[in-house]
Amino acid sequence: MQKKKKGTRKGFTTGACSAAAARAAALGLLTGEVPPDVECQLPNRQRVRFAVSDGYCDQNHAHAVVIKDAGDDPDCTDKAPLTADINRLPGQAEEIIIKGGQGIGTVTQRGLGLEVGGPAINGTPRKNIEENVRLVAGPLLEHDGLEITLSVPGGEEMAKKTLNARLGIIGGISILGTTGIVHPYSTAAFRDSVIQGIQVAANQGQDTVVLTTGGRTEKFVIKELPELAPACFVQMGDFLKYALDTVIKEGITHVIIGGMVGKLTKMAQGETITHAGRNAVNTGLLAELAAGIGASESICKDIREAETARYASERMEEIGLLGEFYQVLGNKVIETLSRRYPSGFDIKVLICDFDGNKLGEITQGELHD
Repeated sequence: MQKKKKGTRKGFTTGACSAAAARAAALGLLTGEVPPDVECQLPNRQRVRFAVSDGYCDQNHAHAVVIKDAGDDPDCTDKAPLTADINRLPGQAEEIIIKGGQGIGTVTQRGLGLEVGGPAINGTPRKNIEENVRLVAGPLLEHDGLEITLSVPGGEEMAKKTLNARLGIIGGISILGTTGIVHPYSTAAFRDSVIQGIQVAANQGQDTVVLTTGGRTEKFVIKELPELAPACFVQMGDFLKYALDTVIKEGITHVIIGGMVGKLTKMAQGETITHAGRNAVNTGLLAELAAGIGASESICKDIREAETARYASERMEEIGLLGEFYQVLGNKVIETLSRRYPSGFDIKVLICDFDGNKLGEITQGELHD
């Protein structure tokens, strides 16, 4: 029997679905009826219409659910009921409070860029939820505030199939998404698109490709390298191996890797597929790098025992060694990749933070056998 070919249909993030549910509930408070579907503005500014279920409201409270569609790369949150409950806050004009309810994880460790003790609702989705509510709830907010509680019935069970517990997120899933769109990164079709992107650059006579792990890093490197042609920029997702194998095959001589601390650590430790669900970040490696630039034994111990690479960068920033830390991390990426690919191209690493600010630029000369 022929294996069914995976598709490339995009889906929507937990963040986008939560924003749509919150917008629908806000409309319910405003009009007295939660609509059966709602237009939502995604973080990437795209407008998408979502079906809404289980909507109800009264004068002070509204409830709406959007069922997540993960597209052709379903994960454990596919078909999850992303739920928003909104309550009026009388007299608190313009105030919007976002809380986590049932099935949303609670953050218990540093290193995620989220408040310890707070809900696992990442920054971009949080802003997007608030933005969508403000777009429709202006008349309400003139007099009252709104308290938005997000929940995912069944989220605690879903979270058992994720890395959340290891990351210190307990009791549920995370509300995630930087664009609102889920790309089928794990499909053969996406892998093929990475290979094709590098082939296109080579066919255009380009001698440089810029490989990025996602939308934020791609936006960052495009801003940093305005002199390069658009074809040079290839979003490789987690497919480092296929990207670099194709670089060798096509005779590209300069490789620039744009990344953030987590994926770069995976590369430094020798992972060629950098998906979060593969192997854990080697925090022991980060502790060694930190020790090498003068971090104390106690800080290195904390880094080694942490679950995220981001925690290491937070600790290095606290003691004024962030620049040096990224320098040695970039060097380690180059060293690891140069062992695997001992000839053919030289490497530069550009590092940014989660807001797209430049943190480091590490260059290495041409590699030799």
